[in-house]
Amino acid sequence: MTLPFALPGLTRTEAVTDALHRVLAGFDHNDVDMFKSAFAEREDVTMEIRDETNMPPFKGLSAIVNKAFGFVSKLDTTHMASNIRVFLETDDKASLVCLVSAQHAPAGRAKEPAGPKYLVGAEYEISLVRESGAEGLWKIMKWIARVQWADGDAGVMKPSTE
Repeated sequence: MTLPFALPGLTRTEAVTDALHRVLAGFDHNDVDMFKSAFAEREDVTMEIRDETNMPPFKGLSAIVNKAFGFVSKLDTTHMASNIRVFLETDDKASLVCLVSAQHAPAGRAKEPAGPKYLVGAEYEISLVRESGAEGLWKIMKWIARVQWADGDAGVMKPSTE
């Protein structure tokens, strides 16, 4: 079942948190529209993955979609967020932090008990704005994912050469 981007009846805190849920659902369901609905449509939007690879930040929505979504959406994934804390800074500005466990497997192989999998634990720090046009949805401006630990087959996270 596909839910609409804007859910009715959410409190302000729930609406901020819903941006996180939309971006993770976009990854897990390979739904680029749901994924994009979580981001402000501005070129100063950024996503940083802070881990041992020293990957440069993705700058702009097109880079985030092409690089982050373009890779992760090809995998079978489950992203689970917990310990979510929201700070409502102003009527149109908020931030949140949370912990995320993300299981990754090659496409079509997630249900193989002994198949390759890569589990990552990260802390997310997200800055958001509420856009007046898009049904008042909260949108990500800056997303920092600090990888705390990982377990499993790191080869799952390497682009396929096929």
